[in-house]
Amino acid sequence: MSQENTTARKPSEDEYLNFIALLDALFDNKKLIAAIVALALAVGGLYVLLAQPVFNSSIVVAVEDSSDASTARNLIGDVSAMFDVKSSADGEIQILGSRLVASKAVDALKLNVEARPRYFPVVGRWIASHADGVSNPGLFGWGGFAWGSESIRVSSFDVPRNLQGRRFELVALPDHRYQLSGDGLNEPVVGTIGKTEQFQTAFGPISLNVVGIAARPGVAFVLLCRSRQITTTDLVTSLRIQEQGKRSGVIAAALEGTDPVLLSQTLNEIGRQYVQQNADRKAAQAARSIEFLDAQLPLMKQRLENAEASLSQYENQHTVVDLSEAGKVVLRQSAEANTQLAALQQKRQELATRFGPAHPALLAIDSQISAEKEQINQIAGQIQEMPLTEQDLLKLQRDVRVSSDLYILMRSNVEQLRLVKAGKIGNVRLVDAADVPELPVKPRKLMILAGSVVMGLFLGALVAILKDRLFTGVTDPAVLEERTGLHVFATIPFSEQQQEMSRRSASKSARMSVLAVVRPNDPAMESLRSLHTAIKFALPDAANNVVLITGPTPGMGKSFVSVNLAAILASSGKRVLLIDGDMRKGYVNRYFDLDRSNGLAEAIASSRPLATVTHRGVLPNLDLVTTGKLPPNPSALLHGTNWSDLIASASKDYDLVIIDAPPLLAVSDSEAISSAAGTVFLVTRFGKTRSGDVIEAERRLAQAGSKVTGILFNSMKPRSGIYGGRYQAYRYVDYNYHDDRAD
Repeated sequence: MSQENTTARKPSEDEYLNFIALLDALFDNKKLIAAIVALALAVGGLYVLLAQPVFNSSIVVAVEDSSDASTARNLIGDVSAMFDVKSSADGEIQILGSRLVASKAVDALKLNVEARPRYFPVVGRWIASHADGVSNPGLFGWGGFAWGSESIRVSSFDVPRNLQGRRFELVALPDHRYQLSGDGLNEPVVGTIGKTEQFQTAFGPISLNVVGIAARPGVAFVLLCRSRQITTTDLVTSLRIQEQGKRSGVIAAALEGTDPVLLSQTLNEIGRQYVQQNADRKAAQAARSIEFLDAQLPLMKQRLENAEASLSQYENQHTVVDLSEAGKVVLRQSAEANTQLAALQQKRQELATRFGPAHPALLAIDSQISAEKEQINQIAGQIQEMPLTEQDLLKLQRDVRVSSDLYILMRSNVEQLRLVKAGKIGNVRLVDAADVPELPVKPRKLMILAGSVVMGLFLGALVAILKDRLFTGVTDPAVLEERTGLHVFATIPFSEQQQEMSRRSASKSARMSVLAVVRPNDPAMESLRSLHTAIKFALPDAANNVVLITGPTPGMGKSFVSVNLAAILASSGKRVLLIDGDMRKGYVNRYFDLDRSNGLAEAIASSRPLATVTHRGVLPNLDLVTTGKLPPNPSALLHGTNWSDLIASASKDYDLVIIDAPPLLAVSDSEAISSAAGTVFLVTRFGKTRSGDVIEAERRLAQAGSKVTGILFNSMKPRSGIYGGRYQAYRYVDYNYHDDRAD
């Protein structure tokens, strides 16, 4: 049961450790993250400072119920719909944002022509926006850059199709002249301001009219003529159009741009063109209606004359009596119904020329026609009940009245339609024109700066995690044991005291202090004391009392471990000899303020006993052999027989011999040195050593006939979440369980 519970908890524990490892990676790289956040904030701030301001403006148009409420509502009741059907807001939105309207605005304002000063890259425009007046051109007389309020006005610039979208450079010259250069021109050409110039190219003529230039001679301007079609498409795409409120008939169109004046001009021109096309469309519809009614008037007149002639003939042939009161009522009803039916039928004929059979307007009028026919049928039933003579008279009088009413009303309609056509009044109007915006809507400075900080934190965390996963070494001694199969004899905490002393003695000639002497209660020294006990039990099984301390790569802290371990062992009463075996970069002599000369290199080269080069009593019970003068080829010296003889002799004179050897993977010296050592320790460093380095170092020692006794895990961060999490929050700290007088 206990085993099952342990197994069940393991995944949760691993997830916890992975989370703690993630936090450790972020905490260990906090300076890197802060630097990336600062960089992102600087980039965001630079963008906010240099980005060109973007302005927003809008217009509002209203779609009315009819094109002319005062003159066009009396066409046979509601016959005004013959030439005016209310447009839906959705349809008007499509028209407002159509290429028809946009292209006319492009043509009116020459939006496909771009003419602006040439600014210095990145910062030129920002500097110019904060300058007053025109400037001296160029940068140290070069480039023709504008730095002030320079401007140019171009009324026309037409280029062949092959040169559309190509940039031309125009340079202001004295005496109201300019110089134009660019693709298609074999050499720069000169033109006069205020005059339309024609310049020949291989693709056809270029037409240019520069109205005015506000700049000193030498200032360069950029001219660009884009395709009218592309410019129109871009304008249509940029427009944001929507109805203000549901079924309100009020439509707003907004646009963004960097030039506030041109922005308002563009929107107002779009609004003007939209209203104009609507009025033109209504006038065209009225013209078509007039044409239709003009064709119907002679027919209606002929019909009226025929009806009057028939009535007159009937009255001459018969003794006519007046209609009864009931007959007069029926006559009036029948005349009105037939007049309305005829008007509806004419209305349908006109609408059928503009709309399909399924259009709502046609469906509605068909419904009205059916209703009128049903009413006429009912009246016809009443007429059938009257005497025959009265029936005939009623029908003839009805025909005259209907024809007369239709003819009179149709003539009135034609006159009203002529007024509509002449007035060109549409059913839309511009409610709000676009003002020149004063405040930009972009860039949104606070949002960009906040986004830069968030992005910096994200990128910083990502870089920190990637750095930890890809470039950071092992941070958990247990993981190192698991991957290498070697036992970690000691975990040495990171010492802030040692870091401070190393910082103060950064110079190569400065003396370095022995931490075990100046700070014997440092947590790192407590760890080395526990190593002392481990060595005590390991030595009986070793071949001799020689301990080799090396590392896979440089920077592991092996010299720090060697010196302080030797000092701790010596303080326990053992006679210890410390040998600086790194004859390439060794610096153990600096811990004791000694010169490196007359040391190990001289003893090996001249076959002299180590006693002749030993510095005795550098600390109580501790002697030291320095590197000597650094030889050109230390490996050759170490592979000789003198090395083994020297170490064997020293081993007899001391309780313990500690050799500080160079890194294994950097040079082969340690492989030769290891042949004389019975105990070999590899010093690894928290977050620096990779398990592959340790495995390779062990392999090289094995090839040299030596075996790694164990690992010394150096510089363990005292607040490492991994270590504390795995060992139930126990961490190396200074509990200060010592007499204060010891300091």
